Amino acid sequence: MGLETTQRARGMTRRAALLALPLLAAACSSEPPKRTNFPALRYDFLTPLRLNVATVEVQTRYLPRSAANVDPTAPVRPEDALRQMAEDRLVAAGSVGRAMFVIDDASIIRNGNALFGSFAVHLDLGGDETRGTGYAEARVSRSISGLSRDTDIGAAIYDMTRQMMDDMNVELEFQVRRSMRDWLQTPTTQRLNPPERVQQESLPGGNPAAPATPGVTTPGAAAPGATPTPLSAPSLLAPQLAPPQLSPQPGVLAPPQPQPLLLTPRGY
Repeated sequence: MGLETTQRARGMTRRAALLALPLLAAACSSEPPKRTNFPALRYDFLTPLRLNVATVEVQTRYLPRSAANVDPTAPVRPEDALRQMAEDRLVAAGSVGRAMFVIDDASIIRNGNALFGSFAVHLDLGGDETRGTGYAEARVSRSISGLSRDTDIGAAIYDMTRQMMDDMNVELEFQVRRSMRDWLQTPTTQRLNPPERVQQESLPGGNPAAPATPGVTTPGAAAPGATPTPLSAPSLLAPQLAPPQLSPQPGVLAPPQPQPLLLTPRGY
């Protein structure tokens, strides 16, 4: 009886272990899956900044400062996103001069359960000696907290980079339009051909005269049969006046006026 009981107990233990395997596998699979799709960050759909220079160059002066920097392992590195922004938005639309876009900071640092991000760039324009140079600087920062063991760090860094790049696009455009207004080219700055001026033709004998109005005599008009005197330019804009009233002149006899007829009765 003792041997049979021992064998039965071993069988039950083995069966219990086999039944527990699916439960352990289910417990391990309850961990949230990590994100694997991280689209590239592009900004060619935004309004381009057309600079009056011949070339645009991009340089990086940023270096990770410590092991706490997580940006080098980000799904999309902030440095690459800043470089892509410069390539998508800064357009060389001039014939002389050079624009230098410099990445000064592209760091995301993890400190315990928090992430701290700081991006900084500047744009330096150099043209010919007559125009001088232009300079603009843009900085953005952001932080998130509450990270835990279950947090998808890669997804958190990607979302933080995307949000900071949205802020950087707004800040960079604002600073460029404020500090480099004379270096920007817009469709409204393209000069159109000046409108053709109205050509005036002079009639033979002088300046063009105003058309005559039948039945209206203007001051200074020539008598019939006389050589017409051309009107001066200001008289063309003067309103038509009514004919002047004739008044008696010295030395001119007025026509006799009829006298009243007096009748005398006969016999007186």
